[in-house]
Amino acid sequence: MTMRPLIVTMGDPAGVGPEIIAKAWPILAQSPGPLAPVVPFAVVGDADVMAAQGAPVQPILSPLEAAGVFARAIPVLHQPAPAAVVAGQPDPRNAPAVADWIERAVDLTLSGEACGIVTAPIAKAPMYASGFRFPGHTEFIAELTADAPFSGTRGPVMMLTAKDLRACLVTIHVPIDQLPELVTADRIMRVARVVHESMKRDFGIAAPRLALAALNPHAGEGGAIGLQEIEVLRPAAAALRAEGLNITDPLPADTLFHDEARARYDATVCLYHDQALIPVKTLDFWGGVNATLGLPIVRTSPDHGTGFDIAGKGIARADSFIAAVRLASEMAAARATR
Repeated sequence: MTMRPLIVTMGDPAGVGPEIIAKAWPILAQSPGPLAPVVPFAVVGDADVMAAQGAPVQPILSPLEAAGVFARAIPVLHQPAPAAVVAGQPDPRNAPAVADWIERAVDLTLSGEACGIVTAPIAKAPMYASGFRFPGHTEFIAELTADAPFSGTRGPVMMLTAKDLRACLVTIHVPIDQLPELVTADRIMRVARVVHESMKRDFGIAAPRLALAALNPHAGEGGAIGLQEIEVLRPAAAALRAEGLNITDPLPADTLFHDEARARYDATVCLYHDQALIPVKTLDFWGGVNATLGLPIVRTSPDHGTGFDIAGKGIARADSFIAAVRLASEMAAARATR
């Protein structure tokens, strides 16, 4: 099956994005090869910044050219950064270009010229300084795709994955003391529906098995250590099962992520950031991937930030970016067969 290319956005050009793309390319361009993706990718960003990483670069005018170029050079849809790029020194003057690269990637995917996007990291401070009004990538891409046709429960839902663990978040960057009021039945049920549908659509799992993580230690121990499991989580799980979802009652998080436990479910619905991120990073600290579920397009990202402190030093690892490209390829292929 011939697949359209993925689009990779450069992220903040002063961060490690260009470096990890350049390091990943010769590995992913191997054909055949154990790490080769299902499809090639084209980069949206500054071709000169990419060329400065030392890998061969070929400017292209259309994603359709990517397949013919990918084996010998990194295809780049050139959109220059307006200000000089200095590794490790983010410049708010380049932030509008960073947003434009993301928007172009989304447009190319929605138009059918690409099969999905992989986003290299951006930094909030320079983006906010330029007037960017979104909390991050996920919310921006959700806004850009809001009017596109989509069959199913719409996200966005953040999923972190490493090895055989898919951990999906009900809340993300919120203080712990706000969790009792934010972890509502409505939020849990919406996230579970998105995850259930995504397991079918994006992962080819015909009958997904979901595990629901408890909020309190020992799943509240019958109400002795909190009532959320009794008053919120169990009723939400029961209502979801009545809809036909295969989801557990809330399970203690301290016994939910070991090898034998992971074999019993396809994805877990986690209630807060560290509940999902700690097991993911413990399983594979360098290779974890962030995927956005419940969108009209496939989107993945490496599970790390811009790394301004190490940018330009040649020591950034590309493991997570490689895994993000592979996952996006697999998700796009699953969608293409539906």
